Amino acid sequence: MTRAALRRLGQALGTAAGGAILTFALLVAAPGDPARRVLSARGVQDPTPTAVAQVRAELGVDQPLPLRFWDWLTDLTRGDLGVSWRTGRPVTTELVDRLPATAILAVSALGLAVVLSLALGLLAAARPGGWPDHVARVLSTAVLVVPGFLLGVVVLDVLVVRAGLGRVIADGTWSTAFLPALVLSLGAAASWSRVLRAGLLEARGAAHLRVSRARGAGPARRLVVHELPNALPPYLTLIGLGSAALLGGAPIVETVFTWPGVGRYTVEAITGRDMPVVTGFTLLAVLLYVVVSLALDLLAAALDPRLRARVAA
Repeated sequence: MTRAALRRLGQALGTAAGGAILTFALLVAAPGDPARRVLSARGVQDPTPTAVAQVRAELGVDQPLPLRFWDWLTDLTRGDLGVSWRTGRPVTTELVDRLPATAILAVSALGLAVVLSLALGLLAAARPGGWPDHVARVLSTAVLVVPGFLLGVVVLDVLVVRAGLGRVIADGTWSTAFLPALVLSLGAAASWSRVLRAGLLEARGAAHLRVSRARGAGPARRLVVHELPNALPPYLTLIGLGSAALLGGAPIVETVFTWPGVGRYTVEAITGRDMPVVTGFTLLAVLLYVVVSLALDLLAAALDPRLRARVAA
């Protein structure tokens, strides 16, 4: 198992390295002259060629591409993501300042998504084909087909503006996190609940379930004690993938609810073509995806011995 874990760790590091290379390619391929954007952010609208050349030298974009990549990679190992073209501040500092608000939103959304998906999945699997199953399916489908930004606008208009529940401008604290977290969690909860339901129904046909039924175990006990643990590995894997997706969907929700987090800051950077910030957020999302995916793979293998051979392969 230790050898398998080390092999999986090596794969994760390789994925992270590939993500870093693609992120640098995104930075290089960005249109426009970064020096002129930096000067524009400093209030210089008509810079001289000498000023442009000086800023290009400061940014290092006048160096050959291999040297630029080496410098960027070296800075990356020290946690240096470059300097924002708009504010002139280090990108790492800008992201770290906004990470607590995004962490609050992501943790709240993850908790709500897990609770809602467990409730819908268990309810649907308790009586497959019955009215709870149909209701859960309709709700899941409705949430999945509605775009996140539209759902956020509707919630903001109906619950906040009209009903007076919550604040129009969120302050990034736990007290204002419920509504944006709910909007962010609904899509994940809908898809996770369907996967959980399928896993529960598949686990219902196992031999030990027939034994527990013969011993007189009730439907609720079989569902929670016997079927749920067998359905958890694919469900946990989906949660791992969805956790990284929550960060990817955060910019839309943060923008709608004016949440002062990394996502909203990234949307502003995209609008202003501030590529160091965009690539910094991209790299952060890739690393989060790799770390969470690795942790969930190892956890699923620990819970289900059948998966250990797959991790070792």
